[in-house]
Amino acid sequence: MSRVGKKPIVIPPGVEVKIEGQDVAVKGPLGSLRATLHPAVTARIVDADGAKTVELSVANPDDVSERALWGTWRANLANMVQGVKEGYSKSLEVNGVGFRVNVSGKKLVFALGFSHDVDFQIPEGITAKVDKNVVTVSGADKILVGETAASIRSLKKPEPYKGKGIKYVDEVIRRKAGKTAGKTAE
Repeated sequence: MSRVGKKPIVIPPGVEVKIEGQDVAVKGPLGSLRATLHPAVTARIVDADGAKTVELSVANPDDVSERALWGTWRANLANMVQGVKEGYSKSLEVNGVGFRVNVSGKKLVFALGFSHDVDFQIPEGITAKVDKNVVTVSGADKILVGETAASIRSLKKPEPYKGKGIKYVDEVIRRKAGKTAGKTAE
């Protein structure tokens, strides 16, 4: 049995979950998300003691691949419920002399030391805020927030000598010694 998969997902007040066959729609104050479950996984809404929950199951819990799908889809649906209720966010820091970022409509405009500015189109369902050199990406879809943050980071990855580039706020960059610090005295 999947330990993660058999845990019920509590539906908080203000969130609606609709299940039609393999299609699941979650609607809340921060938006709505849709997903199509894997054919091996089934979901149902249970109303017990006044609290609504979503329970997932698989046809053959002894099959290793179905157990893996069971836990994965339970986690995905729990992330959808939490996303429409509270949302997700990731913060990135732009470090470097002359490196800066601005919001221009639905684009982020980066000055990253190239001969030109780099424009990054903000995907639908994502909001981006800039405070000095920190970019905060937020939205209801956890996967889309993570992909957007990773795409922004890949524009100029932090380098290990001076730490210039775009990094997550809580990321630690291992620094290397430069050429002069590595020489031995003769």
